[in-house]
Amino acid sequence: MLEILKAILFGVVEGITEWLPISSTGHLILLNRWVTLQISDAFYEMFEVVIQLGAILAVLVLFFGKLNPFRFHARAAGEPWGAWAKTTLAGRRETWRLWGMVVIAVIPSAVVGLLLDDWMDAHLYNYLVVALMLIVYGVAFIAVEKLSLGMRIKVRDVQDIDWRTALYMGFFQCLALVPGTSRSGATILGGILVGVARPAAAEFSFFMAIPTMLGASALKLVKFALEGNSATGLELGVLAVGCVVSFIVSLAVIKGLMEYVRSHDFSVFGIYRIVLGVLVLLV
Repeated sequence: MLEILKAILFGVVEGITEWLPISSTGHLILLNRWVTLQISDAFYEMFEVVIQLGAILAVLVLFFGKLNPFRFHARAAGEPWGAWAKTTLAGRRETWRLWGMVVIAVIPSAVVGLLLDDWMDAHLYNYLVVALMLIVYGVAFIAVEKLSLGMRIKVRDVQDIDWRTALYMGFFQCLALVPGTSRSGATILGGILVGVARPAAAEFSFFMAIPTMLGASALKLVKFALEGNSATGLELGVLAVGCVVSFIVSLAVIKGLMEYVRSHDFSVFGIYRIVLGVLVLLV
């Protein structure tokens, strides 16, 4: 029961920090230093990535209508069948185009992640790196928000993101491969810097998370299996509980963040990151 309660705590932290620009991986690394799960080191290395699957499912549920390329346009009473079919096909083409932009955006981090995954696991997953990145990017978040005040917004809707903008945001996502950076924070602020409105940048960042997290989770699962590891029933239960809780919490956090970014900037998160980073170094 104690391990299940710990798994619930990990799921809550993952569900909150995955979408806020404060680094989910960083918070999980720090949490694990004080609330240690009774699981093997190999399983935990896989657990802290695969727990993100619950958060991904929340995005798919909340944005299913926009992300489903096979959706049908609701036919209004008296609407000609030809007009209905034309509208439906146009909506599907728009969705496929959006998925194309998402694929373009995740290419940079996929390449870098595959090449450097083992090296990063060995050298970067520690409290010192997390603390420094929390502080560095906390300062960067505040600076970028001040810099963006006079910038012209070029893209106001996620459907208007072109391949260049998607690729730029993809390069910013590479920064998040270092724990403590924040994938959502890096991509959203990257989008703001290239002229994407904050709500559109946040939404596209959520969509980028789907293939990114699926790929990272698949990589960790394959490595876990190829290295000859096995999981106990308790470990599988901890993972399942963590995923379910992160899904439930993510539903609320994503909705709240989308409302927040319409009228607020990320300066408060920058301050939070700096304070937390300093506290971690002191402790």
